[in-house]
Amino acid sequence: MPDLIPTRLPDQADIPERRRFLTALSLLPAAGAGAAWMSGPTAHAQPQVNSRAHIVIVGGGAAGLTAANRLATGLQGAKITVVDARKEHYYQPGFTLVASGIKPQNYVVTGTADYLPQGVEWVQASAAEIDPESRKVVTSDGKTLNYDFLIVASGLKLDYAAIPGMDTERIGQNGLGSIYHSPQAAQATWTSLSSFADKGGVAVFSRPATEMKCAGAPLKYTFISDDHLRRRGTRSKSEIIYNAHNKAFFSVPIVSEKVRMLFEDRGVKTRMERVLASIDIDKRVATFKTPDGTEEQPYDFINVIPPMRAPDVVRNSPLRWQTGPWAADGWMEVDRHTLRHKRYPNVFGVGDVAGVPKGKTAASVKWQVPVAVDHLLASIAGKESTASYNGYTSCPLITRLGQAMLVEFDYKDNLTPSFPGIIAPLEELWISWVMKTMALKPTYLSMLRGRA
Repeated sequence: MPDLIPTRLPDQADIPERRRFLTALSLLPAAGAGAAWMSGPTAHAQPQVNSRAHIVIVGGGAAGLTAANRLATGLQGAKITVVDARKEHYYQPGFTLVASGIKPQNYVVTGTADYLPQGVEWVQASAAEIDPESRKVVTSDGKTLNYDFLIVASGLKLDYAAIPGMDTERIGQNGLGSIYHSPQAAQATWTSLSSFADKGGVAVFSRPATEMKCAGAPLKYTFISDDHLRRRGTRSKSEIIYNAHNKAFFSVPIVSEKVRMLFEDRGVKTRMERVLASIDIDKRVATFKTPDGTEEQPYDFINVIPPMRAPDVVRNSPLRWQTGPWAADGWMEVDRHTLRHKRYPNVFGVGDVAGVPKGKTAASVKWQVPVAVDHLLASIAGKESTASYNGYTSCPLITRLGQAMLVEFDYKDNLTPSFPGIIAPLEELWISWVMKTMALKPTYLSMLRGRA
């Protein structure tokens, strides 16, 4: 297995950044809502709500476990059931780190049971059907769960089957990488990238035209690959191509322009309005759909990111959007500020499955779930909640090994830095690198347990 890339320690030139980092950490307890990803929503002790309600949570990932822990804290006497077949819990923000040789594969794997609160029932099966009219969930093993309230935290579906020629079993072979599939595939992708970096050649990157989780991941992996080539002395005989799915690199205009400038500075060739249509793994040729037809791009290494859609259990249910931009891929129809379903008021959707303009990141979960839970608890208590989610999301965008930009923004594309005056969101900083590679996972795990 290739050696892991060590986390770079600050040298003398980095001392001002180190001081700023220590200052940022010292401000966390007092920063409140401003320290959005690192500190999370401020939790105030509230009296428990007494209820005999049955709350079913579909999905035991980041959003589902966070919701289960917050509900277990906020309710007394209620029954809470989590439905999820997977025993392993994946720290998905770490997949890119594994695929970059920064962290080992086991860095992203723990157990679902490690985060389930006492008294919460875990049904180890998948949700096969959701019937909001009858208020029931049917599991893959035929069990029917009736509910009073439902939280859908099912994540999303990686639709590799939508790419003709793609074979996930071959990730890590013939220059094929894919960082999203699984921890094993992320490790195999690193093996493939490392082998490519030793020799150089043509590397092809892209993103799907659908909504996707962590839309900065395709960009950061392009930057990381560029840096590996430079460190091994093969960048001068290599070509890096980034295919943007539309006319921008990022949904926030100012960030998109910054990425464009960095790509130009690093010599990354860009092709706009290109979407992966098919792949020939044996010939190492990717075919992209363009406004004028199709074009082939031969490669020595490619990172395939599949289209992403709502899971079938949501897409095939009345919970999906019926019209509008999120209808085609089946995203769940929720109010963007309350995460409550627009037609079924006892149903909430959080995390990747929610059909909202932003929010398919772990940082968004940190803010979405407390809002949804607050509204749910208020409904049980016969009250109204004023909690509102403003679309906050965060993208620690690695631009080279040892540096990153901490990009945070909301529904209106406003930059919302957690540490204004200390960490500039569009500067490549060692501080932001440390947050991504070292500080965010402990915060994430605290979030799962409902403590952040």
